[in-house]
Amino acid sequence: MDASSKGRPRLPLYYSDVFEFPLPEGHRFPLRKYAMLRKAIERSVLKKRVLLHIPDSADDIQLLRVHSVEYLQQVKAGSLKAGDIRRIGFPWSPELVERSRRSVGGTIAACHRSFETGLAMNLAGGTHHAHRSFGSGFCVFNDVAVAVREVQAHQPIGEILIIDCDVHQGDGTAEIFAGDPTVTTFSIHAERNFPFRKSVSDLDLALPDGVDDDTYLEALADALERLFAHTSSGLVIYLAGADPFQDDALGRMALTRAGLSQRDGMVLDACREQAIPLAIVLAGGYSRRIEDSVEIHLETVRLAVASLDGPRGSGRAGETA
Repeated sequence: MDASSKGRPRLPLYYSDVFEFPLPEGHRFPLRKYAMLRKAIERSVLKKRVLLHIPDSADDIQLLRVHSVEYLQQVKAGSLKAGDIRRIGFPWSPELVERSRRSVGGTIAACHRSFETGLAMNLAGGTHHAHRSFGSGFCVFNDVAVAVREVQAHQPIGEILIIDCDVHQGDGTAEIFAGDPTVTTFSIHAERNFPFRKSVSDLDLALPDGVDDDTYLEALADALERLFAHTSSGLVIYLAGADPFQDDALGRMALTRAGLSQRDGMVLDACREQAIPLAIVLAGGYSRRIEDSVEIHLETVRLAVASLDGPRGSGRAGETA
């Protein structure tokens, strides 16, 4: 296990924010939050407890375990139709392709590293709206699905559990793994939010607009109990979306930052109690103040670091200094 000079374990973090891509002025995707998050980590006491890495770019072999040949070729060549570009929500550019590959590479690396350290994190990823043959909702490639297939191609680990706590349903992920007994998909999301045509996960919890901390956390606790009682997972991938936050522009939920911290702690605790390797990815976060999204993601990192030292759960982040 990686250790600091004081013998304390360090959390592997993978980042790809240095691979920027052009967006039109006023575009609603908060591209700069990723660099803001990494820099916030580097300025904080967390810097001593993490190992920052730039991941390799996901290659064609890895991507083709999930995505169709035609779709991958269109993305690479920039020959997607106008409607396909609109569905993704980003203008095509070579830089977008490279950033998308790196984001997938970060999730692959975090999954592989979690078997060594118990826990690793991609400071990007969670592109769960990408389907086999098309992208959607700011998602070009489905990083979690590609990482699952990459792990399965290299080691027998039994079942993989995907815990998707982004405010939007993980429709692409659910469709890709539909009927696959080796992967369990779980999504807790806003019922009336995007995507408006949902896929079917192994377990879906669709919650009403304006749901508060208590209601959300009670529903999540019940779901986690069911999932870990009926699965024997060799790996958990957790999409720690910041967009259930009460002031998220694309959210429709009303969770507080404290509630989101409790959510992260519950997932961390459940995985630690079961001694299951855990890979965390960011997923969405579109707060009206970008600083709120950054701080919510930063709290996820704090809790992950704290969990390396002892019992996981909210409230222990202050012990990481």
